[in-house]
Amino acid sequence: MITVKDIIDFTESFAPISSAADFDNSGLLVGSDEQEVTKALITLDITPEAVKEASALGAQLIISHHPVIFNPLKKLSTDSVPYLLAQSGITALCLHTNLDIAEDDGVNVCLANALGLSDIKMFPEEFVCLGVLSEALSTEDFVKLVKSSLHADCVCYTKGDKLIKTVGMCSGAGGDMYHDAIRLGADAFLTGEAKHHEYLEATATGIPLVVAGHFFTEDIAMLPLKNKLSKQFPQVEFIKSTACQNPYFCI
Repeated sequence: MITVKDIIDFTESFAPISSAADFDNSGLLVGSDEQEVTKALITLDITPEAVKEASALGAQLIISHHPVIFNPLKKLSTDSVPYLLAQSGITALCLHTNLDIAEDDGVNVCLANALGLSDIKMFPEEFVCLGVLSEALSTEDFVKLVKSSLHADCVCYTKGDKLIKTVGMCSGAGGDMYHDAIRLGADAFLTGEAKHHEYLEATATGIPLVVAGHFFTEDIAMLPLKNKLSKQFPQVEFIKSTACQNPYFCI
């Protein structure tokens, strides 16, 4: 019999909760670690649709990247996700910033792998990852590579005049890591979200800021996580969510 605790013990070996950022709320957020698991859903976000999907599949556990409870709860309405999880008897394990910086199939490493980068290096204190392209690319060609590799709906970027060889990355909302990546030697910086002033700063430096969407820079790690867990626990059926999709549309 495999329990939630068995799965947590394994995830602690490559993405320990102790490595999560101070502001984070990773870990077992709903349910009990004594819960037996025969099916588990892997998803970037635990939405009401993901809970329904897990329930329909007969899953006892959802493993997500984004925490289902991030800020302290002041009320618990019947249509809230934590309530729906408890009502359905589904446990929630959330691996957030601790998975971001994991060197073994962490989110940023998976992002680098998706782009075909080599010499991948993690810088946990900055939450930045660096990797090297097989050949130097223009900004426009690099943006095309990002869009096709991540199957992104759209990619925003600032222009640069120099060829790109070393890529800095921070998946998700990592625009504020731009200067850290540049200081570490990046020729361009890839992330999922950036603020207006960060685009202005990148335009001023001439080192491209490439923004491919929060979902697309992080969902890329969910299938490798599924495969990793499936290999460790062949008795459990791990299923990647199809209900979890990019929440916005681009024209």
